[in-house]
Amino acid sequence: MTESTESTNAPSPATLAVWGGEDRYLVDRATQVPVVHSVSFGYSDFDEWYDVATGVAEGHIYGRNTNPTVAVFEDKVRILEGAEAATSAATGMAAISNTLYALLKPGSKVISVKDTYGGTSLLFTEFLPAIGIEVELIDTTDFDAIESAVAGGCDLLYLETPTNPTLKVLDLPRLIEAGHDQGAIVMVDNTFATPINQQPLSHGADLVVHSATKFLGGHADALGGVVVGRPDLIEAVYHYREINGATLDPMAAYLLLRGMKTLHLRVERQAQNAHAVASFLEGHDRVTRVNYPGLSSHPQHDVAARQMKGFGGMLSFTLDGGLDAVKKFIPHLRYAHRAANLGSVETIIGPPATTSHVECTPEEREMLGIPEGLVRYSTGIEGVDDLIADLTQAFDSM
Repeated sequence: MTESTESTNAPSPATLAVWGGEDRYLVDRATQVPVVHSVSFGYSDFDEWYDVATGVAEGHIYGRNTNPTVAVFEDKVRILEGAEAATSAATGMAAISNTLYALLKPGSKVISVKDTYGGTSLLFTEFLPAIGIEVELIDTTDFDAIESAVAGGCDLLYLETPTNPTLKVLDLPRLIEAGHDQGAIVMVDNTFATPINQQPLSHGADLVVHSATKFLGGHADALGGVVVGRPDLIEAVYHYREINGATLDPMAAYLLLRGMKTLHLRVERQAQNAHAVASFLEGHDRVTRVNYPGLSSHPQHDVAARQMKGFGGMLSFTLDGGLDAVKKFIPHLRYAHRAANLGSVETIIGPPATTSHVECTPEEREMLGIPEGLVRYSTGIEGVDDLIADLTQAFDSM
C-alpha cells in the first residue's frame, strides 16, 4: 500500500504521468524504475526487520504484500488522481471485488446503477447477494431515483462514469453528496475517463478504481487494477488483498508504468479521434444511435462538460439491423482489432455480447438497456482520416 508524502503543489498531469512517484526507486543512477523480481526482502538487523514487518517503518517483506516496482505504479496513479493512498491488484476486477468484499459484510446494502461493466454487474446480481449483501440497481440516468434510493439508507454507493458500454454520464457532485448525506462510502470506477479527463476525488468521492489494463497501461500487454482514496479504506482493501493474494505482478507493474508515461499524450489524441469518429457516425444512415459524451446530442453532455476535462476515447453506436448487421460489419474493418479489450493505442471494436457483457445472457443485456446491435469502439491513436475511411469502406462492404 502506498501513501502520500509530498506537498500538494503538483505539476501538470502530463508531467506527473512521466515523473510521478519514481524518485525513491531509481537505483545506481538508472533513469528507469527497475523490475524487482524478488519474492522476499532480507534484513540483517532484527529490529529494523520487525519495524518494517509491523508497519512502523517503510520497506518490503514479502512479494505477496508489497514490491518496489508495484509501489511506484501505485504511487503514480495516486498522484494523478490526487489521492492520499493507493493499493493495487492483479486485475481491474480484482481491485473492484477486493474493495467490495473488504468493506462490506452480510447485512450491508449497496446502491449502484444498471449500466456498470458486466463483471461488476455480476458481483451485484450474483456474488454479493449470495453472502447476504443487499444490492439495489437504479436506472443510470434517473438521478432523482438514485438520490431517493440512497436516502433510504445504504453503506456503499457505487458509480461508474462514463459507463461501459453505453457511455452514460452520472452527475458526480450531486450523487456523491447524496451518498455522504447518508454516511455511505462512495466508490467511482474511473476507467473510461482516466485521471487525465476526470478526478472523482475532487468531487468528494471516497474511492476511485481503475482497470489499469485499459487506458493506464495503454498497450494491451499487462493486466492490473488499482484503487485509490481515503487511507483508512485503502488500508482495509490492502489487508484483504494481501491475505487473499490477488497481487499485481512486478513485471506487469513495470509495463503499466511504462505505458503511463505517455498517458496524457494518448488520451488527448484518442479523445480527438473519438470525437471526429462519433461525429461521422452520427450522420451515417446505417447507424441509429451514437453514444459519445462529447456530442451535443448526448443526453448528459452538459453534465460531462461540467465534470470532465475531456470526453475520452470511448464511444459506442447501434447499427440498423441488430446483431446480424454487426456480424456483417466488423469483419471488414482493417484498422480495428476485434477483441475484448479497450484503451489501447490500437483501435478495438466489439459487441457487448463478446466484450463488456459476455458474462450476461441476451435477456440480461436487454434488461440492462444494451441492444444486440450495439458496437463498442475504443478509438486508438491512428490517423483519424484513416479510421473514418476504414469505417466507410466497412459500411460499403456490408
